[in-house]
Amino acid sequence: MKLWSIMGNSQRLDGGAMFGNAPRAMWSRWIAPDEENRIPLACRALLASPLNGKTVLFETGIGAFFEPKMRERFGVVEDRHVLLDSLAKAGFSHEDVDVVVLSHLHFDHAGGLLSAWREGEAPSLLFPNATYVVGAEHWARANDPHARDRASFIPELAPLLQASGRLEVVQGEHSRALGDAVRFHYSQGHTPGLMLAEITGAAGADGQPHGGLVFCADLIPGRPWVHVPITMGYDRYPELIIDEKRAFLEDKLARNVHLYFTHDPDCALAQVTRDAKGKFGTTHEVAELSARPLAA
Repeated sequence: MKLWSIMGNSQRLDGGAMFGNAPRAMWSRWIAPDEENRIPLACRALLASPLNGKTVLFETGIGAFFEPKMRERFGVVEDRHVLLDSLAKAGFSHEDVDVVVLSHLHFDHAGGLLSAWREGEAPSLLFPNATYVVGAEHWARANDPHARDRASFIPELAPLLQASGRLEVVQGEHSRALGDAVRFHYSQGHTPGLMLAEITGAAGADGQPHGGLVFCADLIPGRPWVHVPITMGYDRYPELIIDEKRAFLEDKLARNVHLYFTHDPDCALAQVTRDAKGKFGTTHEVAELSARPLAA
């Protein structure tokens, strides 16, 4: 199996919103803001092939479905569908993808499922041969969102996924489409039922998989958020997400599971560390994956 980091459309969002109650004097040392206080953010997907005999894409980024006014409002940098260009660079098209795994359906993680905006045309689903894998609890949220995050969902998307006949709503650690090759963890602090996909490595002496990779989604958007107290203003329960992150990182450190970041502008993959004071960090940072074996 080989892995590719697949870049989607990038964003520039308010740094204060991305770092919650951390002061600007602190977070601006990690990611420098522009004159409008915005920081650069990637929307990075992960391609794995063959995984359980399939070509699998983890998330799709924000895509290019927004009309120009909304694209400017949400800081989307490019007007073309960058995800499709990145897939082509890796030697794939969206028609080649057998499974799309979605941690959640907020527009910056699932918007790339849709065709690029064209005036007067309704959006259509891409990936015509793929099974779309979504967690059951988050699927319920997407179909009945709370006022706090209703604007984070694309109204047309859930009906299109349902109508495709290729939607798999997952409960538990494994999906029909991917079997034991992918193990799901769940988080509630950012959004209900956030689904974190771990590509499993070989079983260790404890019977647990070791040496794999986990797609961190919005539990840990990038390296600065590995520091447990750092949360986003977009998180629904900051105290809960801090507790979830600590348990998550302890587990991944113990099993040497690498972290894959969707929003870090400069780092796709890193290994977890913990210092003598108990503070988590990262090492062996990798900016880009191109046909990289899982264990490399």
